[in-house]
Amino acid sequence: MRLLVTGGAGFIGSNFVRHILEKRKDIQIIVLDALTYAGNIDNYSKSIWEDANFCFFHGDIRDETLVKNLVRNVDKVIHFAAETHVDRSIDNSDPFISTDIKGTQVLLETIRKHPVERFIHISTSEVYGSAEKVPMDEEHPLKPLSPYAAAKTGADRLVYSYFFTYDLPVVIIRPFNNYGSNQFPEKLIPLFITNAIENKPLPVYGTGKNTRDWVYVKDCVKALEKLIDIDIKKIKGEVINVGSGEDTDVLTITDTILKELGKDKSLIKFVKDRLGHVKRHISSTEKAKKIIGWEAETNFHEGLISTVKWYLENEEWWRKIKEGRREYKEFYERYYNF
Repeated sequence: MRLLVTGGAGFIGSNFVRHILEKRKDIQIIVLDALTYAGNIDNYSKSIWEDANFCFFHGDIRDETLVKNLVRNVDKVIHFAAETHVDRSIDNSDPFISTDIKGTQVLLETIRKHPVERFIHISTSEVYGSAEKVPMDEEHPLKPLSPYAAAKTGADRLVYSYFFTYDLPVVIIRPFNNYGSNQFPEKLIPLFITNAIENKPLPVYGTGKNTRDWVYVKDCVKALEKLIDIDIKKIKGEVINVGSGEDTDVLTITDTILKELGKDKSLIKFVKDRLGHVKRHISSTEKAKKIIGWEAETNFHEGLISTVKWYLENEEWWRKIKEGRREYKEFYERYYNF
């Protein structure tokens, strides 16, 4: 099987690729990634670069010619590529609209003309906005609260429209908040872990009582592997949440990180609440269990401790980003102002 993975140098994408290459010798992976600020070739070890089943293309999903040439030579596509940081979308929404919506449209149009066996679209739980009912099932209203969420909602519904209009073999996956190894350190958990290691402030929005459903990335990629193999008739046109069914607030996460690292709570710095901040997310897990036979295996506390350990053991990886990437430093200094 030949599988095209867009955005494969990002956080979830690279975890997915590493998982597949480790577990499956029957799958050839072709990664397409633009290597924007959050894409990172250091997410792959030397052994992966030398793996005969791994092939990497540096390019943009909006490049119609490149996308066509790749799609014509694969059997299936899993689409991670997107701008994903809520705060950055509030600061400047342009790249989110362009990449998340236009990029997805280029892929869909290509697949319409050059059919593949399936197209797995990675959406996000952010399309729902704050929970109006709990748990949040796939029929929950779509009320995105940030430009990022709105762009992903546009892509999500665009994918569905290509199923309805053209009968494309698509499935839409809405992961809840992933965490784990190799996550770019602008996101909450890696930012708080690395700031605490450096004895820098941990910026907590508002009261810190907002909650999210947290999914360990190694659990998430197992769900995605199932989607590669399952009979397409069972998932075609479906929307499936990937969540744990439990939610945890930011202060609890902050306290756990500080305790694990032996740091004082004086590092907590309450800041003005984020614009368009989602108050609560908690996933219904029934559809994932029923259709693909998947549920989260990792307890959040255990997963968080494991994640803290990974950042302690891989300091070179995240320091290279925090100290060497202009995009990271400029945004951090401007947005948090400390």
